[in-house]
Amino acid sequence: MAYTTIDDPSAYFQTITWTGNGSDPRTITFDGNSDMQPDWVWEKSRSLAYQHNLYDSVRGGGKGLVTNNDAIEVSDNANGYISAFTSDGFVLTAGSTNNELLNENTTTYVGWGWKAGTSVSGNTSGSGTAKAYTGSVNTDAGFSIIRHLGNDTAGHTIPHHLGAVPKMIIGHGISGDDATSWTVYHHALGNTNTISLNETAAVSDSSVWNDTTPTSSVISLGSSGNVNDADDAFILYSFAEKQGYSKFGSYTGNGNADGTYVHLGFKPAFLLIKITDNASQDWFVLDNKRSPFNLVDDSLAPNQSDGEYTSEANLDFTAQGFKLRMTSIRVNGSGNNYIYMAFAENPFVTSTGVPATAR
Repeated sequence: MAYTTIDDPSAYFQTITWTGNGSDPRTITFDGNSDMQPDWVWEKSRSLAYQHNLYDSVRGGGKGLVTNNDAIEVSDNANGYISAFTSDGFVLTAGSTNNELLNENTTTYVGWGWKAGTSVSGNTSGSGTAKAYTGSVNTDAGFSIIRHLGNDTAGHTIPHHLGAVPKMIIGHGISGDDATSWTVYHHALGNTNTISLNETAAVSDSSVWNDTTPTSSVISLGSSGNVNDADDAFILYSFAEKQGYSKFGSYTGNGNADGTYVHLGFKPAFLLIKITDNASQDWFVLDNKRSPFNLVDDSLAPNQSDGEYTSEANLDFTAQGFKLRMTSIRVNGSGNNYIYMAFAENPFVTSTGVPATAR
C-alpha cells in the first residue's frame, strides 16, 4: 500500500499572505501547486489587532464568524468580508464602514483555506425530533462542514459523511438569542471533555458530545446549548486523519530548549497548538508561509484579536514533524499536556516513493 493517497496537499489545504491595498472588491489567489476552490477560509490581520474571521461555502459568502469571541454569525460585516469563493481563492469586499478586516491599505494579512466540495443534505437522527442539515464534504481529505439545527435532546446525532471517525470537531452556534463558546472535541481529550477555541481555559468535563465517541457516520450531541439548543443553527467542522496529510494528536512538554519532538509523518504547513492543563495560556497558530524558514516563531492566537506574535511559540518544522525550541509553558512546559491540529506541506514519502526534504 502507498504511504499516502495525497501527494499534493495544496489540492486540499493552502495558506496565503497578502498586504492590503484598499481596492474593492479584490480577489486573493492561492499560490500552491494545485488550484483549490476553498470551502472554509480562516483569515486574520497579522500587523494589527483585528478579529479572526471564518467563512464557509455552506453558510455562504458574506456570513462571518469570529474565533476570538462567542458572537453568532454576522452578515456583510461593516468592516469588510469575504463575499465569494473562486476556483483558486476568494473575494474580499469592503463593508459599509471600511475594509480594515481584510484589505486595509498597507495592513498585512494571512488566510488559511480548506477544500470540501461535495454537497450533502438530509435529516438528523437519534434522540428527539429530527432536524434538517446541509453540508459539504471531502472524504479524500477527511474534512466536512455541516450546518444543522439543534433539538435540545441528548443523543441527537449529526451525520458527518466522512466515512471515517473524526479525530477533531470544532463547533459553534450561528443563530439564536444567546452567544455560545467555540466548542472543540479532540480524540486525545476523550468524549467526556471539551475545550474552547475562544478562551484560554483548560480542558473541562462536559456532556456536550454526549459522552460518546463519534463513529464513522455520526456525531452524538448532548443537550448543551453550545451545539444543540432547540431550533438554533450550528456549524460543525469535522476532521478525520489522512496519512501524510493531516494529524490530530497530543504531546507532553519537556521544558527544555532542546524540546519535545512530535512525529507527524509529513512536513507541516499549518499547526494549531493548545495546552490542555493550564487555564491561562493561549492557542497558537503557526504556518510555513509566515515563517518560511526555521525557527518557526510567527504565531497568532485564535482566542485573541492581537496582531502577530514573535517568540511566543518557537519550534522547527522538520521533514516528518515538528520540534519545540523553547522552555515556555505556552507550548513546551515540563510535564504539561498539549493537543495539536496539523496539515502537510509535503508527505514524508509520496505514493511514488519520493521523500520530503528538511527545511
